[in-house]
Amino acid sequence: MQTRQIDIAAFGPEHLDAAVALSRQAGWPHRPEDWQMALALSEGAVAIEGDRVVGTVLVTRYKEESATINMVIVDESLRGRGLGRRLMDAALGLSAGRPLRLTATEDGLPLYQKLGFRETGRVLQHQGIADKIATPAITSAATSPDLSAIAEIDRQAFGADRSDLIAYLADVGTFAVIRRGNRIVGFSVLRSFGRGEVIGPVVAGNLEDAKALVAHFIALRPGRFLRVDITGVIDLSDWLAVWGLGHVGGGVAMMKPPIARADSVPNIFALASQALG
Repeated sequence: MQTRQIDIAAFGPEHLDAAVALSRQAGWPHRPEDWQMALALSEGAVAIEGDRVVGTVLVTRYKEESATINMVIVDESLRGRGLGRRLMDAALGLSAGRPLRLTATEDGLPLYQKLGFRETGRVLQHQGIADKIATPAITSAATSPDLSAIAEIDRQAFGADRSDLIAYLADVGTFAVIRRGNRIVGFSVLRSFGRGEVIGPVVAGNLEDAKALVAHFIALRPGRFLRVDITGVIDLSDWLAVWGLGHVGGGVAMMKPPIARADSVPNIFALASQALG
């Protein structure tokens, strides 16, 4: 039987239902709302065979400073035929020369290495039913006037301006902060995602502050399904497991080109998501 042509087209809202179906086929937990958020912050491409979407990719650009490539999915019946490379070529075009980041699966790792991405760390996915934990004394709910300071701390930690992401998270989620004096020195976010809710990003100056910012939301959600994607900090991984959020997988953090990060700025202890960084 002759194989039909596969075309690459711009990713539009009309492709969202098919994208949700592809992510479910891949075993990902994304709801339509999670795809809508990713697309609202991104541009992308789809692979179309006939009238069927058989592949997706998104590029989330953070001003002119950086971009993440994410939601790279190829229909299981077409894997191994070079379609992933075609989608990545489309993504590289959309990135317009920006420094790039992505979280790779083990299956995708060889392709990304061929394209010049280099491993910079590990992402550890933690999830489960949250145990009861005391509310930390040093955290508090954020207010709308805090968002500019939160965006600045995030910029320092991530190395790019993600104010559009912070504004979107403010619409769909809840922020917690740590204040010292008149300054915000760390923050975390809780929002609905997948099977339950996700905590992230978590940005702080040290591990104990990061734990407190995660504990703030665990304390609000005892008995609920929570997820946290952390940046490979083993002490934080062990601590999350104690509170019911076990390590269930993850991915490989990659960059093109690798960018050295200063030690004097706040750290990202948990991602907004594996897609968005």
